Amino acid sequence: MSEAFKQLFCGWCIMVAMATPSFAADADHGKEIAKRWCASCHLVERGQTSATDQAPPFDFLARMPDFDANMLAFLLLQPHPNMPSVSLNRAEVADMADYILSLQRRN
Repeated sequence: MSEAFKQLFCGWCIMVAMATPSFAADADHGKEIAKRWCASCHLVERGQTSATDQAPPFDFLARMPDFDANMLAFLLLQPHPNMPSVSLNRAEVADMADYILSLQRRN
């Protein structure tokens, strides 16, 4: 099976899984995930003092039109330069998306 097909199939599976809201997202848990996996490159919260200028801040992602857990899942599937291998389950992706969206509601 080709690598492109595997990525396409994996993305489709995530999209189908995310389309069925069988759980409630937890923004606080999403913040903890973001701090653990993303804060070394992205600004994930106010007051954070270090990040790279190559990675968009989470409040920027929150303002993107149509941002939701599906979009985040696809962003995580796309290869990023210097991106660590992050393997999150659908609940963790939904939690992190809910946290990012909470930044929009705070602004």
